[in-house]
Amino acid sequence: MKKISRFGVESFIKCPKCFVLNYRHKIKAPFKQFTLNDAVDNLFKNEFDGYRQKGEPHPIFIENKLDFIPFNHPQINDWRNNRKGVYYYNEKHDFTFHGAVDDVWQNKDGELIIADVKATAINVFDPEKRMQEPYIDGYIRQLEMYQWLFRHNGFEVSDKAYLLYVNGKKNEQEFNDSLKFDHYLIEIKGDDSWVEDKTLEAVKTMRDNQLPASSSTCEDCHYMKMRWQNYQEHYAS
Repeated sequence: MKKISRFGVESFIKCPKCFVLNYRHKIKAPFKQFTLNDAVDNLFKNEFDGYRQKGEPHPIFIENKLDFIPFNHPQINDWRNNRKGVYYYNEKHDFTFHGAVDDVWQNKDGELIIADVKATAINVFDPEKRMQEPYIDGYIRQLEMYQWLFRHNGFEVSDKAYLLYVNGKKNEQEFNDSLKFDHYLIEIKGDDSWVEDKTLEAVKTMRDNQLPASSSTCEDCHYMKMRWQNYQEHYAS
């Protein structure tokens, strides 16, 4: 195995068996495509790019009293492209780690700020309750992996990262072909000290000929187990 993505490491953390089935044997779990979320991401990128070119802070920075500007770099579009992204080659263990960010900002000290945009639509958005949801750990790991990746590309990176949540307003009186949003900026204190060891563990697992056990919390493995048991009970002779 020569290449592993940020998504691959996250998959390994959630279930080593599904990770190997996907990356080694090309057996993929069902995947939902959230095209509206992708559209929101792209619109935010376009908006931030306008301020990036001007070298000015986005209004959300001013609103939250943050001395940031969108980071202007010749490779910013590659970094945000899922087919390109940011790369780091580990010569000692012969693997390449890569991932695509939503956006990169810069603070007054020149440090990079990793940001990820999340779109949702709920009646009441409570940032504190949102941070207690079980999947938030995966979002934090995502930011930490990007911090690690940019540091290995020679950049000074702040420990602070941000989740930019946009919540669609569902109770407007009229649609008028326009969906309105509230936005919430949530600060994350990252710690990427785990990333290299876990990535190397995933690479070694991939290179091993043994199929690892599934995670006890893996919903995909549980679903397939139930389907197989149902088949045996009703159809197997």
